[in-house]
Amino acid sequence: MALDASASLDLVALAPRLRGVIQARAETALERLRRWVELESPSDDKAALDFCGRAIAADFAAAHARLAIHPQAQAGDHLELTLAPGREKGPGLLLLGHFDTVYPLGTLAAMPFRAAGGRIEGPGVLDMKGGISVVYEAWVALRHFGLEPRRPVTLLLVSDEETGSATARPLIERLARDAAAVLVLEPGAGAEGRLKTARKGIAHFTVRAEGIAAHAGVDFEQGASALLELARQTVAWAGLTDLERGVTVNPGVLRGGTRSNVVAASAELELDVRAWRDQDLREVVARIQSSRPHDPRVKLAVSGGINRPPMEPTPAAAALFERACGIGRALGLALAAAATGGGSDGNFTAALGVPTLDGLGPAGGGAHSPGEYCTEDSLVSRAALLALLLLAL
Repeated sequence: MALDASASLDLVALAPRLRGVIQARAETALERLRRWVELESPSDDKAALDFCGRAIAADFAAAHARLAIHPQAQAGDHLELTLAPGREKGPGLLLLGHFDTVYPLGTLAAMPFRAAGGRIEGPGVLDMKGGISVVYEAWVALRHFGLEPRRPVTLLLVSDEETGSATARPLIERLARDAAAVLVLEPGAGAEGRLKTARKGIAHFTVRAEGIAAHAGVDFEQGASALLELARQTVAWAGLTDLERGVTVNPGVLRGGTRSNVVAASAELELDVRAWRDQDLREVVARIQSSRPHDPRVKLAVSGGINRPPMEPTPAAAALFERACGIGRALGLALAAAATGGGSDGNFTAALGVPTLDGLGPAGGGAHSPGEYCTEDSLVSRAALLALLLLAL
């Protein structure tokens, strides 16, 4: 039975009915999720990404979403789906997701899609094709009741989130600037699926050193070791870690040299830097970028910088979280907040000052691992939560 979309809705009364409709569709939703997961879509395979993206877009188009494709030369094409024009003019709601995964083609052979005992396994099922399923089921449920959100609703699905969103970032930021709020369908934190209200900012660096090769026994002093230089720099940069402030500097990869009896002429280091506050992140980045070689005969080349700014808490974002908690109570959910050191596209939108709530996807665990899973119940409850949020905001 359709409801009057223009009427003042009692969300508490609507909540169990909405969840019931979503629960009744659980088997259909599971088969759709299976199809999406079995369309493998690693971030570095454009053909596979586009094939998967088109299939997802076709499903949304069948649910009356309007599609705009943003073609990419190297990455997969990004998908902009208008779910609702909104009953009123003004800033809309932006839903953010991605359909690329970290798993190479062929992973399904060793890690097949499985659903048993309320647990769903498969590559990308949690991060984040399950999140896309949450959006789809929320939208179909609203259409079942004839309900349209007050604000316009846009879903942006990008193809390179797992590799830093290099091509997607300008599009994300352009759409976010016109939004009243951004809802990110990344998985919730932990087995209970806590909503993510803060994320660390991330910087990546590749540092190359060029020294002078020499025979380690015959003319050692004529050499200038690039490997030794980076080893000394590594110790200094790692010393910038400040756990009390939540600043970490991780030298993840150090490679260089050719043979043990040759002074290394070249070496390369990969660094990961993370911090809760933008100021802290920028301070450490500046220190690394201004580094000078200990041995003046060695040349240092530092490339890289901030990839994702921190998602710092704001009063507006806190109000958005509290709104979600109130709706969660109507569904019998006790929602909690979490801060995480991982990044998402929500980092970009939060840095623009747009209220952003992350972790609205399903609960589960094992993301990016052979044990990745989400729970069937969380797919249902998160779809109901999202549907009510779209009506409430």
